[in-house]
Formats: sequence, structure tokens, C-alpha cells
Amino acid sequence: MKSPAESYVPSLLLMLMLFIGIGRVCAQTDAQLSQYYEVPSYYNPAAIGNTDMVRIRLGSRLQWVGIDNAPRTILATADMPIKIGKKRIAVGLTANQASEGLFRNLSINLQAGYKFNLFKGVMTAGVQLGYANEVFKGSEVLIPDGDDYHESTDEAIPRTDVSGNAFDLGAGIYYSHKYFWAGISGTHLMSPTIKFSDDSQNNSSTSTDNTRGDYEFQLRRTLYFMAGSNIPIKNTLFEVIPSLMVKSDFTFTRAELTGRLRYKKLFTFGLGYRHDDAVIATLAAEYKGFFIGYSFDYPTSAISKASSGSHEIIAGYSLKLNLSEKNKNKHKSIRIM
Repeated sequence: MKSPAESYVPSLLLMLMLFIGIGRVCAQTDAQLSQYYEVPSYYNPAAIGNTDMVRIRLGSRLQWVGIDNAPRTILATADMPIKIGKKRIAVGLTANQASEGLFRNLSINLQAGYKFNLFKGVMTAGVQLGYANEVFKGSEVLIPDGDDYHESTDEAIPRTDVSGNAFDLGAGIYYSHKYFWAGISGTHLMSPTIKFSDDSQNNSSTSTDNTRGDYEFQLRRTLYFMAGSNIPIKNTLFEVIPSLMVKSDFTFTRAELTGRLRYKKLFTFGLGYRHDDAVIATLAAEYKGFFIGYSFDYPTSAISKASSGSHEIIAGYSLKLNLSEKNKNKHKSIRIM
């Protein structure tokens, strides 16, 4: 009798079948992060420079622990405000490396935003230019004996690692007010197609038709809406921090709602729910610019039969900036950390 984890092997084989059978894969490569409010610039390039600090965040996520080849993500973000004359701008950087099944992807994005006052708050319009790299680990393909769909000699299956690169583009707007924040953004706006190639075989005089590099991987255009607020509880040292994220690639839409309670701006506890996917528990602490947060996702879908859940850790540091002698442009945008 198969174990629960083994029962999910066919889903990974299905990804392989799509790759080799159709020659083209459409997928969303943005990482699923439960602490999205800690790294908003990963989803929205306009969510940068919203405090007078240099903010750095590093994160790691292990998804669906217990399932072989489940998604794994490493993430880094950094951003800061800049004043040029009377103009206020912001710059940022995001980097993400992830693996899922036999796919590996790397994305690096440079971000810039322009800020202006609007309705007692600050509006930011941002854009990001990115580099995307995708690898398919053909050298790790294993076709079991007795497979009804493929043979080990099937020339349509890459037997060496193949990879490709593409230019990527994202944009968004982000509004920060004393009482709330909200943003709308789009990633992979041009839905770029990555064409795989195998240099080691293409450079060989013995290369055959199946080494033409005609496999493709398409980054799916994705829209995001995020919003949140800080609500102090009168006469206490607590504050309630609700937040929401909705994402859609025009085929698949998912919403996530999070509620957190922060004590003395030091310790934070929270619960969240991702529709048709998981319930989430979070813990975080911050002190003198240092931050560390942990979240645990317990799946509510059938994946719970094979996985004990997902783990995510985000850590970082915020360094104070003095934008001018009187720091005229300092504003009380709510904390999203």
C-alpha cells in the first residue's frame, strides 16, 4: 500500500508530462508567503521607501513538509527612500530562488518609485525591471520500470539540464496613510516566455532533433491587491493589525486574510486563513531595528494527507536614515512590520 507522500508522486510526474508532451509550460513563479505584509515589495514594486529607514528582509519557506520535491523558497528584499532636491523617490531590490519538482528558478528585480502627497497620505508609483532564469533538471529525470506513458529512451525527454533566461517587468501603486495602507500591482506584465536550451548538446556535433531547445516556460501575468491597518486598543499596550492579500493570474484567484495582535511594538501574534488552502499561525518579535518572524501553515486541502504543513521564517534589520537636517519628509505611515 502506498504511503500518503507516495500518492502525490503522480502530480509531480504530471508537471513533467506537461513539459515534455506539450513543449510549453505556463506557471506562476511568485513565491507563496504567509508573511506577505513583511515583504510587500516582493509583490508590489511601489511598496518601497515607506519609512525613513533602509529595510532589509531575508526569508526562507519550506512548503508541504513531508512531500519530496515540494516547493522551497529563499527570498531577499531591501529598500530605502531617497531625496533629490524636493523630489522624493525610493529604490529597492528583490531576489528569489525557488525549486519545485525538477524546476529551479531565480529572479532578480531592481525597483524604483516616485512619491507624492495625496489626501493626507503618500502615494507611490513604482516599477521594477527584472531578470528571470529557469532550469529544468533533466539529469534527474527518473522513469520507473513499467511506466505506461513514457520510455527511458523517449527522445522527447531532456536527459540533461536545460535552462533559459528572460527579461521581466512589474509595476504598481501603493498608498500609505496614518491609519491604513493599500496597494495594487502586477508582476510578469509581459508574460515573458523562457525558451530552454542545452548548450552542452547544442554545441555538440552529434546533437539530434531533441536538442533544438524548443521547450518553453511562460511566466504568468499576476495581479495583486494588498491592504492593511494598525488599530490601537484604547488604554492598553496592544494594537490590532488586520491585513488582506488577493492575487489572480486570470485563471486562478486566491484570497488571504490575516489578523495580528502586537504588544508594546515588540511581540506580535497572529492567525490567518488562505482560501481553500491553509490556516496560518504567526509569531514575531522586533527590537532596536531587528526583526524575526515565524509562520506555520496547516493545510486544509487534501494535501494534508501527505504533508504536516509549511514553515516560513523571515528575519531582517532596519537602519535609520536622516533624510535632511529637520527630516521634513518624515511621515507617520503605519508600520507593516
